[in-house]
Amino acid sequence: MNLLRATATIGGLTLLSRIAGFVRDVLQATLIGAGMAADAFLIAQRLPNLFRALFAEGAFAAAFVPMFNRQVGADGGRLDGARAFAEDVLAVLLPFLLLFTVVMVAAAAPVVWALTGGFPDASADKFALTVHFTRLTFPYLMLISLTSLLGGLLNSVGRFAVNAAAPILLNLVLIAGMLWSAGGENVEAARTQALCVTLGGIAQLAWLMWSCNKAGLSLRLRWPRLTAQVRQLLKLIVPAALGAGAVQINLLVSTALAARFLGEGAVSWLYYADRLNQLPLGIIGIGVGTALLPAMSRLLGGGDEAGAVAQQNRAIELVLLLTLPAAAGLVVAAEPIIRVLFEHGAFRAADTAATAAALAGFALGLPAYVLIKVLTPGFHARADTQTPVRVALASMLVNLVANLLLVWPLGHVGIAVGTAISAWMNAFTLAWLLRRRGHFQLDARARRLLPRLVLATALMVAALLLLDRWLAVAADQGFAVQVMQLGLLISAGGLAYLVAARLMGLFTLAALFARVRARRKRS
Repeated sequence: MNLLRATATIGGLTLLSRIAGFVRDVLQATLIGAGMAADAFLIAQRLPNLFRALFAEGAFAAAFVPMFNRQVGADGGRLDGARAFAEDVLAVLLPFLLLFTVVMVAAAAPVVWALTGGFPDASADKFALTVHFTRLTFPYLMLISLTSLLGGLLNSVGRFAVNAAAPILLNLVLIAGMLWSAGGENVEAARTQALCVTLGGIAQLAWLMWSCNKAGLSLRLRWPRLTAQVRQLLKLIVPAALGAGAVQINLLVSTALAARFLGEGAVSWLYYADRLNQLPLGIIGIGVGTALLPAMSRLLGGGDEAGAVAQQNRAIELVLLLTLPAAAGLVVAAEPIIRVLFEHGAFRAADTAATAAALAGFALGLPAYVLIKVLTPGFHARADTQTPVRVALASMLVNLVANLLLVWPLGHVGIAVGTAISAWMNAFTLAWLLRRRGHFQLDARARRLLPRLVLATALMVAALLLLDRWLAVAADQGFAVQVMQLGLLISAGGLAYLVAARLMGLFTLAALFARVRARRKRS
């Protein structure tokens, strides 16, 4: 499978997964809402997601896949040695995961208390419910870790679609659980969701095991041995885990502060707001950052330092062209967006207002989140993986301090704003370090275009504010009218931005058509 086809496959399946996840969130808001049951489920889900991000997915892919492929290359393309390495990893990983899962399930009560403080302002029922849900969800960590190992095997032999499709299975199981529990109490719906997290993990693992067997990559169980390769893998996983888990650790800190110091519903409001804020990041930031790394690596490998810097400048222009209006739109139109998407069933008008305020806070940092994805390849392409990790750790400390300072005057919105502040600190620090080392500077074109981007975004915001007041999107106008008004608001805002950007010379129609024709010729 060539790179273009692999990228299209992964991107298409990732988009399907995000769509399924969005449907899941809408159903969750409708059936469970943003009260005690939702808070309990989201905290229980956060714990295995943290460890998944730390070890199972990002860290494991970054450490295991290169070692597996190097072994394949050293063996002249044969898989025997690489398969033996994978079996050694499985032999060490499986008993550790079993033991860790048993310990965490048994110790769920003290773990939840350490995270939430026992919900000081809530009833004992909420704490007991969270402990119960945590015991239902935590086995997912073991399942997704084994799934990541098998997914790494398949990616290494060019079977990208199987692993990319696995998250869709999880979302489908969760959606099925929601539909199954529709019409019941929200506590029962939340309990079904917690159970479906583990059932979804079983479905993912079964899918990967079947696919590996079909590809001739089945692994045998061995007696655990700390071979030299396994020890090297463990050394590589630790720094990779810190970098991969920075975002999840920040979210865990935010969840813990909301549970300890804020009232019922705060955890849920932050969750729904963050999920919407993550949509542009997943579509724009991850895609551009993934494509930028190999391009910069090739340029630097050929000695073209100036070309690599220019490539990074163009990437910054592209992501800001897309994320500045996206962030501004989420800030200005947060309430009608949340109302149309989530205000149904158990999700009330008060939940809409609170979630919209959190979304506006998170969206202030959206350009920074994406810039981090664009600036980090400037280090990785030069074989420096340590610096972004150190910066991520510093940003985690900034996130904690900012959240503690802002949670008292601003409540849950302060947590969202604090997270945005830490993201900007991360992005500015990466840019400053690259510039200090002589690896990056804004060129004349970027310095000319970026102020115009800001002005075009400001004009779009003005148009949105005027139109929002004129449309007066309100909850008492019926769902169909709300959808129509929101569509008009988004369309008019987008049109205003495009017109402003065109008048300021940010792009020309002739240049856009030329790019389309060039891509068609290359295809």
